[in-house]
Amino acid sequence: MTFDYDLFVIGAGSGGLAASKRAASYGAKVAIAEYDLVGGTCVIRGCVPKKLMVYGSHFPAQFQEAAGYGWTVGDVKFDWEHFITSIDNEVNRLSKLHISFLEKAGVELISGRATFIDPHTVEVNGKQYTAAKILIAVGGRPIKPEIPGIEHGITSNEIFHLKTQPKHIAIIGAGYIGSEFACIMRGLGSEVTQIIRKEQILNGFDQDIRTSIQEGMINHGIRIIQNTVVTGIEKVDAGLKLTLSGDQEPIIADVFLVATGRSPNIEALGLENAQVDCVPSSVEGPGYSTSDAISVNEYSQTCQPHIYAVGDVTDRLNLTPVAIGEGRAFADTEFGNNRREFSHETVATAVFTTPEAATVGLTEAQARDKFGDDNIKIYRTSFRPMYYTLAGKQEKTMMKLIVDTSTDKILGAHMVGDSAAEIIQGVAIAVKMGATKADFDATVGIHPSAAEEFVTMR
Repeated sequence: MTFDYDLFVIGAGSGGLAASKRAASYGAKVAIAEYDLVGGTCVIRGCVPKKLMVYGSHFPAQFQEAAGYGWTVGDVKFDWEHFITSIDNEVNRLSKLHISFLEKAGVELISGRATFIDPHTVEVNGKQYTAAKILIAVGGRPIKPEIPGIEHGITSNEIFHLKTQPKHIAIIGAGYIGSEFACIMRGLGSEVTQIIRKEQILNGFDQDIRTSIQEGMINHGIRIIQNTVVTGIEKVDAGLKLTLSGDQEPIIADVFLVATGRSPNIEALGLENAQVDCVPSSVEGPGYSTSDAISVNEYSQTCQPHIYAVGDVTDRLNLTPVAIGEGRAFADTEFGNNRREFSHETVATAVFTTPEAATVGLTEAQARDKFGDDNIKIYRTSFRPMYYTLAGKQEKTMMKLIVDTSTDKILGAHMVGDSAAEIIQGVAIAVKMGATKADFDATVGIHPSAAEEFVTMR
């Protein structure tokens, strides 16, 4: 059978872009369909605009800290409209840049939503295309719990486009998205209330990370209401009234951010026409409407041998660099004569809260569960970085190493504090290579720096 393309990619996000360009570099005829801006969640409404907001949120504290070093900072004023417009301009610039990369790679961009007609055929804007292989890389979408009045809430999609800065923003969700935006908005000067269903934020992260970040957030003026859920939202003259469970008093806020998780974005794909199997998504919680994830093997292959899926739509490890790695591994395997798996082990990640956190490898709980309490040794330090001594602030940095005593290998490295992501990125190389505590001890630290603590802990 003759096909229009060797590869048709559905979704021009991180995974789809990486796979399409890599496949085209091997000589494949490739098309990619996208109904939104090219770039996916990361570029349009995720990592990139969020990190720019994080940078912006740090300036008020830096103005204060400068006084401790003898600087006099005059009256400061924040222009929300300029801030949001500048971020949006950068997002559009990057989207256009990705389009140019596709053109240079020889990948045909088709604007519109792609839907399966049969296992080898997709339809976009009423036109049908056939392909020998099809890659699904449509990512995920924010979800909202079924609460009366939930239509008044916004998600992480809309927060980048608020016309005015909220005076008071209420947030539900204890994950990294809710926690990051709580810190961003507080840093920018908004009053912030975060409502979480359990005792602590960031379920699944190391306990010391969870404790350190939550304490830091509270110290920075964020109100965290624990063990509570929102039972109703009502629009009133003063804004949005949130009714809470238990004996908690209602909250009035002018913006309500729903950050209760993300779900694979499989709606309208027509997967039933392609006979592609799905598995339940990992999103948990009563009242949450979620989509299933596309089931794949270690080579990102679905139950249909010629249909593949990468990135958040598979709900494996939902990180931009992982989607890119999966996409490239797929292209290498199918078009580059280099059959290989993408490893999901020992992947570093960060949480851009204030304080910032980063981690690689096992948490303490995971290590104890896997190797036993007697075979694990924990090295931990907490200190005030030198930068804050003249600034007169009591900010803390926490660092932690988890070691397998039988092999001396580092099983996990965790940090909370300034530049945690930058520091852990380097540490991750050592952990991925199987470095031992003795290797860390033999490494001479850079003094004075916070990072040297990773090689001086005894």
